Amino acid sequence: MARLQQTFKQGDVSRAVKGAMAGGIKVESVEITPGGKIIIKAETDRPVVAAGSPLDEWRSGRGAR
Repeated sequence: MARLQQTFKQGDVSRAVKGAMAGGIKVESVEITPGGKIIIKAETDRPVVAAGSPLDEWRSGRGAR
């Protein structure tokens, strides 16, 4: 049986994970598709809360609708 062509190398995965960590992302897991696409799943420590705009804050302080 013939060997399949490699779609990724260990160095590719290492660079992707190191880049994500350098960007402040906590890596939970890494998934590699058969086509060689590297998917990094990040940990979620806290829920994402959308901050209101300054206009929304001003309106809520004045009792406006």
